[in-house]
Amino acid sequence: MPTWQSPWGAGRPGWHIECSAMSKRYLGPEFDIHGGGLDLRFPHHENELAQSTAAGDRFARYWVHNGLVTVGGQKMSKSLGNFTLARDVLAERDPHVVRYALAAAHYRSSLDLSASSWTEAEAALGRIRTFVERAERMLPRTIGWAEPTPMPDAFATAMDDDLGIPQALGVLHDTVRAGNAALDAGDIDGAASARHEVIAMLDVLGFDRVGEASGGGDAQASALDALVQTMITQRAQARADKDWAAADRIRDAIAAAGITLEDSPAGTHWSIDG
Repeated sequence: MPTWQSPWGAGRPGWHIECSAMSKRYLGPEFDIHGGGLDLRFPHHENELAQSTAAGDRFARYWVHNGLVTVGGQKMSKSLGNFTLARDVLAERDPHVVRYALAAAHYRSSLDLSASSWTEAEAALGRIRTFVERAERMLPRTIGWAEPTPMPDAFATAMDDDLGIPQALGVLHDTVRAGNAALDAGDIDGAASARHEVIAMLDVLGFDRVGEASGGGDAQASALDALVQTMITQRAQARADKDWAAADRIRDAIAAAGITLEDSPAGTHWSIDG
């Protein structure tokens, strides 16, 4: 066991005292938030608090203990070899999808990551993106898009209640549904209000550029758009030729792939069904 000389004799590194010393050195005797996993609450964090308080420091004002990350029900760890590096995940997926998947469970709950986690997050973000894009196509530019909109009370309440992001996401999706319903009904004011609120909530959650895919999904998104646009062009030509059977076949093929077409005076737009 390594030892170092001290005024009191040979000393060994101490996990608890090191953290108190580093916290004071870099954050001061009192700071706002101390984070860490639930498995560190005892004995590590309790010892940190006890020794720092005994030294006269107020230490952390708030303690935020996150649940464990699991894979197939097992704790993610180096010893089990079931861990995934952040850089590998971000190289393969839109960072917004990763953020959404990680935020979907309350920070104090266990988070089980699997292929379905990314799929569900991508679908949820797709519904939000579709509404924002649809609203920007259908709403007139004269409604004052730059005007600030108050945050929905239910969203603020959820965020203030121990950072209840899952509940806040529920409010976000409720607003998206209300906005789509308003667009369907031709309720311009209602749709505009919903769009304002959605953008404001996305900004708080760190999805302020949610309409822009990034990371490994760019090439796939471009390829899919090129294919769908080709089919849309073929359908438009069939309709111009009054070949309604061919136009219907193309539309049915697109729908079978889970893609919805929306015809408007400005042209035909597509979105992922969901």
